[in-house]
Order: sequence, then C-alpha cells, then structure tokens
Amino acid sequence: MMKVLIADQFEQVGIDGITAAGCEVIFLPALADQHLADALASTKADVLVVRSTKVTEAMLAGASLSLIVRAGAGVNTIDVNAASRRGIYVSNCPGKNSIAVAELTFALILALDRRIPDNVADLRAGKWNKKEYSKAKGLYGRTLGIIGYGSIGQEVARRAVAFGMPVLIWSRSYQQGASSPGEVAEKADILTVHLALAKETRNFIGASILSRLRPGSYFINTARAEVVDQAALADAVGHRGIRVAVDVFANEPAGSTGEFSDPLVNLPNVIGTHHIGASTDQAQEAIAAEAARIVREYKETGKVPNVVNLAKKTPATHMLVVRHRDRPGVLAHVFAHLRAGHLNVQETENVIFEGAEAAIARINLDGEPPAGLLRTIASGNQDILNLYVVKI
Repeated sequence: MMKVLIADQFEQVGIDGITAAGCEVIFLPALADQHLADALASTKADVLVVRSTKVTEAMLAGASLSLIVRAGAGVNTIDVNAASRRGIYVSNCPGKNSIAVAELTFALILALDRRIPDNVADLRAGKWNKKEYSKAKGLYGRTLGIIGYGSIGQEVARRAVAFGMPVLIWSRSYQQGASSPGEVAEKADILTVHLALAKETRNFIGASILSRLRPGSYFINTARAEVVDQAALADAVGHRGIRVAVDVFANEPAGSTGEFSDPLVNLPNVIGTHHIGASTDQAQEAIAAEAARIVREYKETGKVPNVVNLAKKTPATHMLVVRHRDRPGVLAHVFAHLRAGHLNVQETENVIFEGAEAAIARINLDGEPPAGLLRTIASGNQDILNLYVVKI
C-alpha cells in the first residue's frame, strides 16, 4: 500500500480523497526541520504532501520518496534540484488559489485607499478623526496596472473591470495598453504584481520600474517578496510617496507563527498581511482536492499531473526504433547490448499493436549506435523484425 505523509495542515476533503484512493495516510501536521527528516526516514513514506514547510536535500537523503506534492502554487519551499537528482517527482496545485489571492489584492487596494488599518487603530485607541479619514481618492476610473498575467492576474483584471477601472497588462506572453513593465508603471495609478518566482523574475521589479510610478501611486505585492527589490521599494516609499500594501516579506518566519521583523513595515504608508493570500477555506479545500487527485492518478497510472521537474529536452541525440514480436526478453536483449556499447537510454516507449503479437519500441539514446552494434542486436534475437536509427 502506498504511504502518504502529510506534514502540514490539510483539509479533510484531501485526506478523505487520498484515503479513498487506497493509500495509507500518515497525518502529522506539525512536522518541520529534523522532525520531518526523522519522520520521512522512519515511515518510509512514498509520497510527501506539504504546504509551506521547507523540504531540503538533507531530508531527502534519508527518505524513500518517489513524489512530493506542494499543496499550493509554486515550489519555492522545496529543493527541486535535490529531488530531481534522486528521481523524485515534484508536483504542485497551480491556479486553485487564484480567486483567493485576487480577493486579497483588492482588499489591500481598498485598505490603502481608505486607510482602513489606520482607521481601526485610531478607533481602538479611542480617537475619532472623520475629517482625516474622509480623504480618499476612490477606485472608479483609476488605472490598474498588472505585471504578470497568469491565472491570478486574470482574476484581478476581472475584478478591476467590475470596479470600473481601466486595466493595463504586461506579461511575456500578453500585453494590453503597454509594451513594457516600465510603461505599465508610468501609466498606472495602482500597480499590482503577480509574477511567479523564478531565476529570471528575482528582483524583476526594481528601481527602473518603481521610479516610473507617479508620486502618490499605490503598489501591491501578493506574489513573492523576492520578485521585488526591497531596497528600491523602500526608497520609492521614502522619496516618492508611494503607498504600499504587501502580503509577502523577505524575512518571513519559517513556521505559521513566530517573531517577525521587517524594515518595510515600519515605513509610513505601508500596510501588510501575514502571507495569507491563498488562505481562504474555499481555496484550501480546492487545493486539498487537487493534491488528492495528483496522488490518486500517480497511484493508479504512474503519471504525475502538474509535475515541474521533468526535463523539457533530454540529452538524447538518436532514436533507436525496434519493431519486434511481443515476446519476453526482447527489450532486455536490446538494453543489454546498448549497455555493453556504453550507450545510455534517456527515454523509451513500447507500443503494442492490436492483437498483442507485435510491438514497436522507440528508444532515445545519448549517442549513435555503431553499425556493428546494430547488426549484433538484430541478429541476436529471432523476435526482432527490424530496427533502424533516427537522428533527433
């Protein structure tokens, strides 16, 4: 029976779905660091499901995992390279939290415009200041700039239309009303970022973009802190009067609670939330159901939905095509001679013809088999009908 270790808080719908798939579920939601490493080693789990808990190379060294599921979007908390070196699939649940993050984005925009946190703080301190807090620009007719137009950016744009806001969009694959990120910043009254964190997006929003925001503009980040140059953002607040609302920080605690300090939140006109963009009941239930679907399909078919760490292109240079009778030992014969010829198999498939009398194998190799090796393979097994090599 496949063992699934769930090492974070996880909705019951997901636990039920994984159990219904015929898996043994080990639910230990408070695991982290060495405790997680110990649990992986002792349980011999086949699958690990995590939300925000970090998964490191040291943890994987003593584990028996074949799949890690991030119950959320992105995989930045998982050492994907270490998993790839060990042949461990890494998968995630993209798009399931899009509406929740879009809702928080607009909550932050409204909170900035109406200065809601300051309103509440004064009320709780026994101060009434309607004169001051009546000063708000309003959203209708103001231009919203969106950088990053995946599923979250698209949900934000839909809500902007409902607020009567013109929308500018820039992503690598789609632009609307602006041809560059800087132009979006220059034209927008409010700039919101929805970029996934990757090597090419780290510090993507820097001084060259932030300096083009008009004084008094709003800046929202519910994506990842690392996509924004934090020093440049602080400078924009201090010298350009930019008002900022963020849900993500450069120095977040490792766990769900803990001491917190970040220089950004001490600046005037900056508000924040506790990285809660995806944390609605609706979003978490959808993510849990998707995680359960991934585990179920992996168990039943061996295939992993949403896998992020398979090579888009292997080092293969040649394909060996072998037409053969569907008999035991044919492919073992072929692979044994390829090994003797120091040729590595990168990918292979074996397709069976109707009636299961014959099959055709396509074997991607990291080099070209010599003619002599091909003759040896062809003549060494009577069930090989023919073979040939294709350069790829």
